[in-house]
Amino acid sequence: MPARNDAALAFLTARRSRPAKLFTHPIPDRDQVTEILTAATRVPDHGKLEPWRLIVVQGAGFQRLADLVEAIATEQGSDAERIAKGRGQFDAGKLAVVVIASPKPSPKIPAVEQLMSAAALCMNLVNAAEAAGWGACWLTGWPAHDAQFAARAFGCTAGETVAGIVHIATPPADAPDRPRPDLGRIVTWDQP
Repeated sequence: MPARNDAALAFLTARRSRPAKLFTHPIPDRDQVTEILTAATRVPDHGKLEPWRLIVVQGAGFQRLADLVEAIATEQGSDAERIAKGRGQFDAGKLAVVVIASPKPSPKIPAVEQLMSAAALCMNLVNAAEAAGWGACWLTGWPAHDAQFAARAFGCTAGETVAGIVHIATPPADAPDRPRPDLGRIVTWDQP
């Protein structure tokens, strides 16, 4: 029988989603972020393709992104509500890691599997940051899916997309848990 890691299982079972807008300072320093990134990048990368790249945003970078969201939304004729929603995570940001899905040409590894590797990296970032004692929240929002914003904000080229923006900072002392899935409703057992 394989060895259990009860501490890791308990950590994952107790993990809670905390809203990034409630995060405060302090934030992890460069060495702490590097430790989190080292743990987080241990994902299926499909033959060492590393089909993603990372951008760490902090400080004035958030103001630049918030202003860019507003400029692009205004150019697109968006209303005030859409602009405010788009700016929100950047106006409130402390530190974030932007995960760019950057699929590589491969005859063996389909692009969708490379995209899933980027998504796995986002989840690993959340878990690694929380394991290190920080709060973490994986967000996207309309700007992340806007090709013009992704190109101007993060240098995304054709074929690249924003898989997630993982905010990392000090979480609130207590946050309500959300309802969790009813496994009896969503799980089908192939064998009795």
